[in-house]
Amino acid sequence: MTSPQDAPVPDPPPSTVVPVRRALLSVSDTTGLVEFARALVQMGAQILATGGTARTLHQAGLAATPLQTLTGFTDLLDGRIKTLHPAVFAGILARDVPAHREQLQALGAVPVDLVAVSLYPFESCAPGRPEEAADLIDVGGVALLRAAAKNWERVAVLCAPEQYAPLVDELRRTGGTSMDTRRRLAAAAFARTAAYDAAIAGFLSGADALPVPFVLTCPQAMPLRYGENPHQRAALYPLPAAPAGSLAAAVQLQGKKLSYNNLLDLDSAWRLVGEFPEPAAAIIKHATPCGAAIGPTLAAAYAAARAGDPVSAFGGVVALNREVDGATAEAVVEIFTEAVIAPGYTEAARAALSRRPALRVLQVPGPTSAPRWEIRTVGGGVLVQEPDLLDLDEQALHVVTPRAPSAEEVADLRFAWRVCKWARSNAIVLARSGATVGIGAGQPSRVGAVEAAVRAAGDRARGAVLASDGFFPFRDGVDAAARAGVTAIIQPGGSVRDAEVIAAAAEHGIAMVVTGIRHFRH
Repeated sequence: MTSPQDAPVPDPPPSTVVPVRRALLSVSDTTGLVEFARALVQMGAQILATGGTARTLHQAGLAATPLQTLTGFTDLLDGRIKTLHPAVFAGILARDVPAHREQLQALGAVPVDLVAVSLYPFESCAPGRPEEAADLIDVGGVALLRAAAKNWERVAVLCAPEQYAPLVDELRRTGGTSMDTRRRLAAAAFARTAAYDAAIAGFLSGADALPVPFVLTCPQAMPLRYGENPHQRAALYPLPAAPAGSLAAAVQLQGKKLSYNNLLDLDSAWRLVGEFPEPAAAIIKHATPCGAAIGPTLAAAYAAARAGDPVSAFGGVVALNREVDGATAEAVVEIFTEAVIAPGYTEAARAALSRRPALRVLQVPGPTSAPRWEIRTVGGGVLVQEPDLLDLDEQALHVVTPRAPSAEEVADLRFAWRVCKWARSNAIVLARSGATVGIGAGQPSRVGAVEAAVRAAGDRARGAVLASDGFFPFRDGVDAAARAGVTAIIQPGGSVRDAEVIAAAAEHGIAMVVTGIRHFRH
């Protein structure tokens, strides 16, 4: 039985099919150009081409009429003007009606049925080299795309080499382009020019300022299994020029299709382990860490991270900041894990992970990197902020209690502070020996977050250090930590009751360090 999705798509009614009698080609990317033009010529199309495109086709032995024979002038202003001429745009924008045909004839212009343009590669312009920017801003190409897309009822417009082959297949099958194809190609062309203009606007706005207005276009990279819930549709849209070390650049090596929640957890996990130069592992569950650790080896780090909360680790997402070896992979597949992300995998690791065929395995081709902007939606609007990249300044740390932390406590405080940055606020992280032992996150009160972390840690809280993502509004959080056996605390400070909070720490013999830096994550 053939399902509706598998049924052959019927050819469009003949009245909507437009044969390609004349095509205008103007490309900066010549990928697939010769093959595409050859196919058009074989089907009887005349080729018009701008200078560089025409030379490429002539070298391949293909007949192509230089556009200057239509316009009557060569390139002007060092090539800044090639296609901006009434004869060109009239041929693209004319409708197939008597009045327009008469005007074309009076102008000496001819109707164009297909336009293929690849724009100057502005996206490749280095932000620090503004002298290159002006020369890479395409004017004529954008105008050609917009004109052809505006007249999609009659003209097919192509803006990328990967569109060539499907169109040639349709031309061979039906003798022309269908209305649906032209509409779809027009939408793609407008999306391309919108993205192009957004890239230019972003470049010119500078790296340090919040753009006014905020202009952003993103291609769809991957439809997802579902959104936060199975009844919600979702897709991944990479940001323009996403760095190689970002989640959007990851390659899935095996496993089930990714969901919206998988990607949120993977992003938190991947960026968390990127905080550490040492071998590090993180396990994320419902967008907050349930275990994180550093160690002398990746396997040791993963074992310590899982031990931080072995119950919650079941069904979590794992991130590792080194190439995964066989021993680490063997440990990962001991329990059910939704996904694992790392910069690489040995053959032994791939073999071990393959024993869990549903396990999603992702590889990121570069070091961990943060996005330029973090973007979230609210009702009727979009919130945009810089990513939280501020790290501790060891020289700025302020010990506010009579007892200073030991060297071992300082190392654990710094570790806990980095992990706390990735837990949902209000967040408390208890850590010892470079590993978390208890995390309280997403609590409406600071003392509630301390109590949740202490419950998760149990006896392991005794001798642990504590990191808080925000200040303590009352001393009750410090008192709860002291009862559990916490020996040192790192927190931003800044409460109107700081003196009371510091006095409580001193009373309990707890070393307290104030950072002046808050790390809320809502």
